[in-house]
Amino acid sequence: MSEGYAPPQEAPVVLHRDGHLLVVDKPSGLLSVPGKGAHLADCLLSRLEAAFPGTLLVHRLDRDTSGVMVFALSRLAQRHLGLQFERRHLSKTYVALVCGQVPQESGVIDLPLIADWPNRPRQMVDHLRGKSARTVWRVLAREARATRVELMPETGRSHQLRVHMAELGHPILGDPLYAPAQARAAPRLMLHAESLTLRHPDGGATTCFTAACPF
Repeated sequence: MSEGYAPPQEAPVVLHRDGHLLVVDKPSGLLSVPGKGAHLADCLLSRLEAAFPGTLLVHRLDRDTSGVMVFALSRLAQRHLGLQFERRHLSKTYVALVCGQVPQESGVIDLPLIADWPNRPRQMVDHLRGKSARTVWRVLAREARATRVELMPETGRSHQLRVHMAELGHPILGDPLYAPAQARAAPRLMLHAESLTLRHPDGGATTCFTAACPF
């Protein structure tokens, strides 16, 4: 993943900011947090810390996934949001462009996942040792050689959506880890975190943040 790291240089788009929350639209190609080595120091978190001192990490998106990310601007908010992620008290919606024509209109993928240690950072399905992973999906539109789908993960395993769609037989276009060679020619990983619905740390009101899909 570190080879040829050339993150986009435009400033992250701020979707919302108040005394507790900072919500941004992360661009594809930018790490959420620093990697190992000085060449991987540039990331969304460091950029936000420079622009908004006191920014605190809550969750992550894969480097090549774009879309809504929430950060905390207070320790109270960080704890509150962390518990929501841990207890699955929030909901996330993604849009993906996947290879081929998905014949069904909707479904649920329930396949446990575990790290594929000899081939890290890859993950794999393992029915004996894997952790529970569920993804609800539905077709949004069909194109000539691809299908646009909405993905709603009920769990938050690493690479969950990417592995689940590959196991369904329709890997996400542009995925260098799980798509076959002919499906990697897309300009980017065609996966976008479109919306995040959570309870605001100050008062508990249900709040939804969205970022339009760029592809």
